[in-house]
Amino acid sequence: MGLFHLVGDIGGTKTTLAITSAGGSPRDFLVKQTFPSKDFNSLEEMITLFLKGKEENLSRASFGIAGPIINDQVKATNLPWNISEKNMSEVLNLPVSLINDLSATAHAVPFLREDDLITLNNGNPVKNGSLAVIAPGTGLGEAFLVWDGKRYRPFPSEGGHSDFAPVDALQIQLLAYLQRKFNHVSYERLSSGKGLPNIYSFLKDEKVVEEPDWLRQQLEDVSDQTPVISRAALEGKAEIAIKTMELFTKILAAEAGNLALKILSNGGLYLGGGIPPRILPFLKNETFLTAFQNKGRFASFLQDVPIHVIRNPETALIGAACHALEF
Repeated sequence: MGLFHLVGDIGGTKTTLAITSAGGSPRDFLVKQTFPSKDFNSLEEMITLFLKGKEENLSRASFGIAGPIINDQVKATNLPWNISEKNMSEVLNLPVSLINDLSATAHAVPFLREDDLITLNNGNPVKNGSLAVIAPGTGLGEAFLVWDGKRYRPFPSEGGHSDFAPVDALQIQLLAYLQRKFNHVSYERLSSGKGLPNIYSFLKDEKVVEEPDWLRQQLEDVSDQTPVISRAALEGKAEIAIKTMELFTKILAAEAGNLALKILSNGGLYLGGGIPPRILPFLKNETFLTAFQNKGRFASFLQDVPIHVIRNPETALIGAACHALEF
């Protein structure tokens, strides 16, 4: 009987657990199941339910989870779970590794196929060049990969919490508006799911664009405004929604360019997270590439950086499986 790995992609809304072969491809899940995360008091409780009746000979477990891993433990973002490698290892009776969710995505990047990606810029990639990953979703995740001579090694980052740097008069006005609301204005305040409502409120409150009555009514009736704003923008139904998405896209592109410069990602930049696949018309617009490359003397360098949108929703799970294979 062969050996198997238990892997997971742990999120505030849902968690997907799977079993892969220790001698097979990280893309091949022998068993896979998704659970509503908030229905469980702990990850251990969920795993116990998942493994019930399964007799695979597990040799290792790797889990990708939102939040910084410090001293081999993590307080899950948006979940009342405290998870430690030591406790999980004792419960499962096998070695357990915790990795940041963006680190999990980064682990999967070298294993992605052409049909997992949508290319925004072909560029001119350098063989074994550094790779950048930026992922707007609930928050703004960032990570990068460096070639060590034999393979790519991923590294996590909390760069999404770095200071927002406006690049024009409207963005300076946006920064001033948000500074009256928040002690610190990071890129995550603007380039994530929570960013769209922040930008929308700015355009409305500062009377940059008028808000139509029908859209105001829709926004008042929901707890999460992001899908409503996105839909109105993609359908071209409201100027304020379109302007919100355009500004969101420019700011995301600028921070993606910052990340590409900081790690010299001449191998490529990958857009992960749940938002990019849903807003492709705005990302495919030349506005995104212009804002990405608008870095003065390094504009020509950024023109050569390939840019891909990750469309495979199981990328982080694949990455957790890749991580398990490293041992």
